[in-house]
Amino acid sequence: MVMDRVQCSYEPLDEPFEIGKEMYRGQQYSQIYFARLHLMRTLLHSLVPHLKPNLPVCTVLGLEEQAGKECVIVGTLYKHMKLKPCILDEYSKERSAVPLVKPHNFMHPDDHLILEDESGRVKLGGDLISPSVYVTGIVVAVHGKETEAGEFLVQDVLEAGLPPQIEFPLKSREDKYVVFVSGLSIGSSNSNPLQFQLLIDHITGHLGDEKEKSIASQTVRVVIAGNSVEIPSGLFNGQNMGSKDLSRISEPIKELDILLNQIAAGLPLDIMPGPSDPSNYSLPQQALHRCLFPGSSAYNTFTSCTNPHSFELDNIRFLGTSGQNVDDLEKYSEAKDKLEFMERTLRWRHLAPTAPNTLGCYPYTDRDPFFIESCPHVYFIGNQDKYDTRVIKGSEGQLVRLICVPKFSETGVAVMLNLRDLECHALSFGTQFSS
Repeated sequence: MVMDRVQCSYEPLDEPFEIGKEMYRGQQYSQIYFARLHLMRTLLHSLVPHLKPNLPVCTVLGLEEQAGKECVIVGTLYKHMKLKPCILDEYSKERSAVPLVKPHNFMHPDDHLILEDESGRVKLGGDLISPSVYVTGIVVAVHGKETEAGEFLVQDVLEAGLPPQIEFPLKSREDKYVVFVSGLSIGSSNSNPLQFQLLIDHITGHLGDEKEKSIASQTVRVVIAGNSVEIPSGLFNGQNMGSKDLSRISEPIKELDILLNQIAAGLPLDIMPGPSDPSNYSLPQQALHRCLFPGSSAYNTFTSCTNPHSFELDNIRFLGTSGQNVDDLEKYSEAKDKLEFMERTLRWRHLAPTAPNTLGCYPYTDRDPFFIESCPHVYFIGNQDKYDTRVIKGSEGQLVRLICVPKFSETGVAVMLNLRDLECHALSFGTQFSS
């Protein structure tokens, strides 16, 4: 049966995340913080008159002139954390005979927040701003007054809120699907090639009944959100590698190329790098080199993308990462689930607030590429423990579909999203037979 695949317009928007002629010249990370503060302060200053009319906005140094009167100050949060790892601890671990246990989360009841700008810094107090919610690097406006003890007693916190969103296209009667998958981990002990082959056969229309083949023909794109391969870490021990070791490094990538070749032959494909992939460590991770995929990259349907990755399909905007930004937030703050962390990054208008403090990041000097200028319609993160999704709403009617894409090698689950109404569901593939 010849299958006519539904078409869809595609516009990549990864330019802000592409590192061009920038070079490391021993820059200090203070410059990216300054760029972030300058950008966000202008935005927050424009919001204060609407949210807190008749209140003066001053600097940290200017608090002295207010003499305990209510005012608004704008600055970058710094979270003082008792358990935050430091290089001296790492050194002591190496010297210690007893290995130190690394906690899952570095929160402590004594943690406190400090707000700083170019003029100075002040400790924040009161019950209205919780250290468990915020992390170092977020720019906020706080309403309150200075106490006799020299703290700033917070009465309200003003966040930037969801950015402006381009209008969602008028609902089409036609179903069009995007498939998200992450954490293939080809080369690891968890990887099950048969499981991924079942997914490929399903989305390319080689598996299932007439109804499933019809849905397969409506699949317009596959997005692979990081950690596609896992190269044995024991090979990188600082010694010269032999030809057998080099072969073991390249084997998972060759296998991945063979599998991606089958997808690219039938429909468009985006592949993003993740922490375990052969790409740079710090965010934004640059696109995996096309020479790694001699088979797949021969097709014009194959697109190697950055992480984070932004694009539009039929004027519906997507934004996603391979998961590092939210996984890092989970170490230094608390939320009821990963979707809440995702929502916070949108309301803070910053994709990776913990970069460069605890998350590796390129030392930009004149801009902050993680500032979210336009609110996506779909926001996804890869390599999570389980599939989860929710729709959130902004104060100006913005609607965003949040998606946690699980590790496929561990769960056998991919995610399918319908562009018509942004409804999504899990695609589960098992290879074990039960009696």
